[in-house]
Amino acid sequence: MSYSPVIEYLYGLQKHGIKLGLDTMRLLLERVGNPQRSLRVLHIGGTNGKGSTAAMAAAVLQRSGKRVGLYTSPHLVDFRERIRVNGCMITEEQVSVLVTRLRAILDHDLNPTFFEMTTAIAFLHFAESDVDVAVLEVGLGGRFDATNVVDQPLACAITTIGLDHQEYLGRTEDAIAFEKGGIIKSGVPLVLGRIGLPAGDVLDRIAKDLSAPVWQLGRHFHIEPKGTDRFVYRGVTHTVDDLMCGLAGRHQWDNAACALALLEAADHAGIQTSEAAARDGLRTVSWEGRLERIEEHPNVLLDGAHNPSAATMLSQYLQDYASRHPTSRIILVWAMMRDKDHRGFIVPLQSVISEIVLTQTGLARSATIDELRLALDAWPGPVWEAIHPMNALVVAKGRAASHDLICIAGSLMLVGEVKAAVRGCGLSPIHG
Repeated sequence: MSYSPVIEYLYGLQKHGIKLGLDTMRLLLERVGNPQRSLRVLHIGGTNGKGSTAAMAAAVLQRSGKRVGLYTSPHLVDFRERIRVNGCMITEEQVSVLVTRLRAILDHDLNPTFFEMTTAIAFLHFAESDVDVAVLEVGLGGRFDATNVVDQPLACAITTIGLDHQEYLGRTEDAIAFEKGGIIKSGVPLVLGRIGLPAGDVLDRIAKDLSAPVWQLGRHFHIEPKGTDRFVYRGVTHTVDDLMCGLAGRHQWDNAACALALLEAADHAGIQTSEAAARDGLRTVSWEGRLERIEEHPNVLLDGAHNPSAATMLSQYLQDYASRHPTSRIILVWAMMRDKDHRGFIVPLQSVISEIVLTQTGLARSATIDELRLALDAWPGPVWEAIHPMNALVVAKGRAASHDLICIAGSLMLVGEVKAAVRGCGLSPIHG
């Protein structure tokens, strides 16, 4: 089959929705020879920061001369973004060949979801590409996520715990921590980011029951600022000085620390990296849609923040920006999915933004402009609206001076639609 009908088939699997459980995934992989068993895996979960941490770990490994598979979700523009080897997306031909092979072993008792099929494609591609390490980002939760068929990863990480996907993972942070803690394996080192109580206690108990050594940011490994744009990593076994991160925002320093700790924890398996590789990998890493600047004069920033904890981190970045650019106003272009916490997202941002342009994505589950307005009952500033994201950007540009900042946030789907439109216009995104 050619690529277009294959992608149409994959997207058609979304009709199965989200099914949490591993039985289908295990049976699917068994029928194609269990490719995941040949892989050496770093497994990364968490509410926020897991994709950035995965990208950083992969970048450092690649700078160390390793052949690295990277599996992340969701994609922003191109499905193939999800599956990469040494930074190169899987080809259209490879997707077509692997989907055809997987479809051939399906029957009436096996109906995989979109994510299960995509994860199987990644495992097959990494195994056949003979990668040295596969870096896997958890899709949703952990315990029943399709990536969790990996029985013995080299090391695991859980970056943060916050309220998101409560309909699947639970209504409290400790319930969510239990689900995300499902990736913890017996005797396998566990790296934890800045995780407060009671979620941290839940993860500690799971790790203790499984005799999994725990390395936690702020307790076992540390980040120390060194000026405004550099930092020092003080790990369990070694220290790396004079680090810079290619991803904007101080919160990315925490993700960088988790990535380095994860690699340090994998030393026991021979996955060794050098200080030079750590510096070069973190300095040059890129990750689209995370505080990504795509235009200047005015600056246009894309960020995939879509829950309250991510909005808090975005707010901190914007406050730092405002302090460095005291004459600049910040205009927010905002869309979210209907099932997200609209008020919890917007409240941390209200003190730093000057105007809001409401919009919505083309997905059926996108919140309407009227639904977003309900979260702004206490907002005293100007509110504008435009049904289509690019029209919303036009409205924002019409309100902005050349020295202002336009921030597009609230949904990765929103970020993806804007990036797709920008690429169609022939504009080159600026990473930084």
